[in-house]
Amino acid sequence: MTLAQSLIAFVAAAMVVIVTPGMDTALVLRTAAAEGPKRGLQAVAGIALGCLAWGASVALGLGVVLVASHTAYTVVKLAGAAYLAWLGLNLIIRPREALAPAGGGARNGGAFGALRRGLASNLLNPKAGVFYVSFLPMFVPSGYPLAPFIFLLCIIHVALSVAWLGFLAAATAPLGKFLARRGVVKTLDRVTGTVFLAFSARLALSEQA
Repeated sequence: MTLAQSLIAFVAAAMVVIVTPGMDTALVLRTAAAEGPKRGLQAVAGIALGCLAWGASVALGLGVVLVASHTAYTVVKLAGAAYLAWLGLNLIIRPREALAPAGGGARNGGAFGALRRGLASNLLNPKAGVFYVSFLPMFVPSGYPLAPFIFLLCIIHVALSVAWLGFLAAATAPLGKFLARRGVVKTLDRVTGTVFLAFSARLALSEQA
């Protein structure tokens, strides 16, 4: 493939992956709906940083360990599953009664709690690393250096993800008044906690790609 063909094919394939609802989508929607668009965008930023970290590691050859080593994959996989389970259980056991008041946020990890949650959820999901290892090299045209081009594709993927997830975060703004009703956020937290537990179980039981 030529450079243009590679980039066009990658963008098309990446958009299909990005718009398919997954863990990142669930986290952004829940954060933006329950804590506001600003926190939702912080979660998007955290996810983007996590993707860039995975992309850099894959470009440098470190991400290959997840494919070659069953032990390494299992350790990261179980760490990610444990984090999702902890997050889900907290939402189910200690759901909020309403939206956090302006200027609050200690309950949610401070001003950058959403960013940290987005970063952690992405870094602790080995599927992200395996995705980059198995997906990005397919779109490197012959004659181009592998590592720099893989990282370029990672940056493109991150940019597309930020655009899509940022749109989702902003689109939840009209839900603010509805979420201000007593018990709505409590129900949302518990439903989202259940979803996180399901993701945790799915991740823990998944096999190495």
